[in-house]
Amino acid sequence: MVQALCKWIILLYAGLYLLALVIFVVGVFGLFGQDKNPLSAVYLVPLGLPWVLFFDGMPEMSLPWLGALAPLLNIAALAALRGVIKGRRGRE
Repeated sequence: MVQALCKWIILLYAGLYLLALVIFVVGVFGLFGQDKNPLSAVYLVPLGLPWVLFFDGMPEMSLPWLGALAPLLNIAALAALRGVIKGRRGRE
């Protein structure tokens, strides 16, 4: 039961990340006739916390890329946590 819940949480988080990434790309590059908007990354920031705060001192040119990839660190952490839970369940 817990493993299935973890799986759905990871899938939901990954889906939200993909949606926020699409909004970011459309806004930054002005795709589909949209105006270029640097604030389109606003949905990636809460998904990438706390890593976004660690990237604050990095060079200006790398910040958009690091901000876009930060949620992947959270997805990896959730997947690792699921693996730990799965390992504990197998030993019981």
